[in-house]
Amino acid sequence: MPQTVTPGIERAVPKTRLRWWTELPLIVLVYASYSAGRLLARGDVSTAVDHGLAILRIEKALHLNAEHPLNRLFTREAWLGVPADFWYASLHYLVTPALLIWLFRSRAVRYRAARTWLLTSTFIGLIGFTLLPTCPPRLLSQGHGFVDTMAQYSSYGWWGGEASAPRGLGGMTNQYAAMPSLHVGWALWCGVMLWRYGRTPAAKVAGIAYPLLTTIVVMGTANHYFLDAAAGAAVMGAGLLLTPAMMRLADLAKERLSARSAPVAAASQGAGSSIVSGECQTSPGERIPRQRVSRHGPGAEPGATPADAGDGAPAAAR
Repeated sequence: MPQTVTPGIERAVPKTRLRWWTELPLIVLVYASYSAGRLLARGDVSTAVDHGLAILRIEKALHLNAEHPLNRLFTREAWLGVPADFWYASLHYLVTPALLIWLFRSRAVRYRAARTWLLTSTFIGLIGFTLLPTCPPRLLSQGHGFVDTMAQYSSYGWWGGEASAPRGLGGMTNQYAAMPSLHVGWALWCGVMLWRYGRTPAAKVAGIAYPLLTTIVVMGTANHYFLDAAAGAAVMGAGLLLTPAMMRLADLAKERLSARSAPVAAASQGAGSSIVSGECQTSPGERIPRQRVSRHGPGAEPGATPADAGDGAPAAAR
């Protein structure tokens, strides 16, 4: 059965074989940039609060208010709130790398495009964190009706009262990097990978359920607004559209690097050829030219014959 092709995802086939020891540093670099970007884009707290309140006003005008009922449900029912907090604190950093490894091992042809899509979208999200620092619902004043479930259920997990960071490391996170929600964005990427490349019905179901449940979790735990989740999906869409261009730029950069290294390679290959000067000739394995004895008379053209291959011995007379 022929497989369908999603535009922008499988157009390019890697020209060179991908190696895990080159891919791993790239993924680590991007994750480090993601973490550092969140820290550097802290922004002014009052500005972040203003942005959060503006989002609430927009949602009220659009009659969107899923955050409050979900947050009240997770706050009241610990059997929902605690798993949701574990979901928010863990799966974001477990499922995405696991799917990257799975694609690399079993779908190497498609891995490069999928990885480029994810990384491009992540960098777009970092731009959003920088330009639009946003206070999440859980950090608004109590009068807005939100409860920080991560703080409420912190005794059940490894996180403290500050977001999903481990206890004592809350100061190393940017709690105002809420717009867009890359939790939702990465979950959407995972869902697409599972839906397209999963071989079982369970994988297809997981591909649909994972991003939907993640969207519910980020709102129910009061970590994101609905519009944050929508922005996360929009960022992934923009990254998908930019993926073919990013892959072409990467191929062009590789070609230019190869063109620059070609003369060096040609020179190293030329070093193995014979060099002839007068009656001295070096073979590829020699360092010092040896005198070749010609069987021709004086004034004749010097030359090397198969019989001259010895240590200067004249050719046998005919």
